Amino acid sequence: MITILTWIGAIIGLLILALFGYIGYRYWYHMGSLPKPVYRDLEHKPIPTEWSKDEVTFTWIGHSTILFHFFGTKIITDPVLGKRLGLRIAGLHFGPTRFTPPALTDEEVGEADLILLSHAHMDHVDLPTLRQLARPSTHVITAANTSPLLQGMPYGSIEEMKPLETKTTKDGVKITAIPVRHWGNRFPWNHDYGYQGYVIEKNGVRILYPGDTAYMSMEHLKQEFGPIDLVFMPIGAYKPDSYQGAHCTPEQAWQMFKQSGGKWLVPIHWNTFVLSQEPVEEPMERLLAAAGEERHLIVMEKQGQTYTLPLEDHK
Repeated sequence: MITILTWIGAIIGLLILALFGYIGYRYWYHMGSLPKPVYRDLEHKPIPTEWSKDEVTFTWIGHSTILFHFFGTKIITDPVLGKRLGLRIAGLHFGPTRFTPPALTDEEVGEADLILLSHAHMDHVDLPTLRQLARPSTHVITAANTSPLLQGMPYGSIEEMKPLETKTTKDGVKITAIPVRHWGNRFPWNHDYGYQGYVIEKNGVRILYPGDTAYMSMEHLKQEFGPIDLVFMPIGAYKPDSYQGAHCTPEQAWQMFKQSGGKWLVPIHWNTFVLSQEPVEEPMERLLAAAGEERHLIVMEKQGQTYTLPLEDHK
């Protein structure tokens, strides 16, 4: 009997080792197929303490992380400020490392009024960053069934939303969750995790933050919400072509921006982590080519730049 149990235990142990070996091989093979850019410093440094509370001013911190002052409300999207993404198992790190630093540290970001989380992928919900930013005065809006990820963090409030739901914060910021073409699982078993983008409104100014999305028509947005002033659109992680089931190409990002009726475009989700096979400079090159003579509508190309939205049309 003991011999049989020993053999069964040995077989199970070998199967587990084989599984981890296969996962390790697939990870190694995947990482070997990706570009390997050298680390590069940023040219620009934002100073949020100098921003006016009477305007809409923002900076692209990196990847999908934007910090903006929206008429006195400090909002940050999908904050990722650490050096690495992914998992740590038995002292080993699985996941990409930044090749550009964040434009702001968590101390420089300071106390946010509102954090918007689009979906639970590790490049959008970074738990170490969210622990660093947690304050009793900060409200978090996240996708359906993802709030347990923030359990125990000292936020003032955490609220889930689903696409087509609308909430208004205590500062008078109207948030509408919108459907996008993506997926929400953090791990293979999180089938109930939601995913969405947001339309953010205050004082007649509208901002579109779709999070991650594959191509989808956005013609309906200008009809449902009216003119959109500022659009943050993802442009990276589209190669191999199979990735385009969840991520738009730069040309599709430009098309969606034009469909939305947006006035100004900020491309995001590129030039921070290597997540796919396209050369790291390619997304912006293709976006500028797609924009052609309208490239002046792209108001930010590099992390750390600061831009204040023209408000003449809202006076």
